Amino acid sequence: MHTELLAVICILPDQKIRDAINAIDSSGGQIALVVDTDRKLLGSITDGDIRRGLLKGMTIDHEARQIMNSKPRSLPFRTSQQAATLLMREADIGQIPIIDDEGRVVDIVFESDFERPQAADHQVVIMAGGMGERLRPITERIPKPMIEVGGRPVLETIIQRFQASGFVRIALCVNYRAEMIVEHFGDGSAFGVEITYVHEEKRMGTAGALSLLPARPAKPLIVTNGDVLTNMDYGKLLEFHYLQGAAATMALNIFKYQLPYGAIELAGHRIRKITEKPIQQFFVNAGIYVISPEALDRIPAGMFYDMTTFFESLPEADRAAFPLHEYWLDIGQKPDLDKATAEFAAVFGESQEES
Repeated sequence: MHTELLAVICILPDQKIRDAINAIDSSGGQIALVVDTDRKLLGSITDGDIRRGLLKGMTIDHEARQIMNSKPRSLPFRTSQQAATLLMREADIGQIPIIDDEGRVVDIVFESDFERPQAADHQVVIMAGGMGERLRPITERIPKPMIEVGGRPVLETIIQRFQASGFVRIALCVNYRAEMIVEHFGDGSAFGVEITYVHEEKRMGTAGALSLLPARPAKPLIVTNGDVLTNMDYGKLLEFHYLQGAAATMALNIFKYQLPYGAIELAGHRIRKITEKPIQQFFVNAGIYVISPEALDRIPAGMFYDMTTFFESLPEADRAAFPLHEYWLDIGQKPDLDKATAEFAAVFGESQEES
């Protein structure tokens, strides 16, 4: 029985999406169950439901009922473990709630053999060759990924996050002041990973550098820019890519912009509506990707090729979107660097400067 777990993953329909996220994260069960005050099952919420809601324009402050699956799968009490496991395998789900005769949740069953991609089997490629022109004069002496935030290089934090998610094979694409990166990280053993280097003799772009990999990988690889700070679980991104059956998956961040003026809607020569300083919301490229081996064949060898151009070359059905609700910051300019420095301890724990 998972009595204690049920207390964590069950939420009420008028609670917020953020509460569903907390339930999923704290339980490790990949699901939140929406119930009434008598714990009768009303719906379920998975990480995928949350991200689909974000794609539709919702925020984590919307109510859980707005994204829940109102027809969740469930099994009656006293169902055998074997029957539950068979159903989960056929439905390709990792867990299923158990309900009594009145529809109340009394337990939840997990598929212990549910196959998920193993992080250690997949390579990570980090683009660390940029010159960081918008961060001059800082980058006149060091490459952008080596700028310190929280008392350590940004690139070191990125590598530590991958290592914490189980990814141990990392390739660094280097160019500008590459020797400083190689000297700091070496073979990666001091950081619990295996690091190899791809040296760009010229600027290759975020996709073009992948053509320099010594061998085509057997499994999808994760690619990220070397100036992106996030506390996302890279394992979830990889699993999402597999479930989508996509050739390439792009992580997306939500960017909000408040118009400093009142927006006017017209109907001919008449003012139909005035919205004072509206907030507009867009999805932007987060600089983190998963690419299947066969898709790499589309990248031309030895020439500059951007990741956006690569994605545009793929059929729409082969391009998956993974919206983030986690912390994300692209350190592209000085204000971004100042923001990262101010927020680092709160997001990633104590900095080395404070410890």
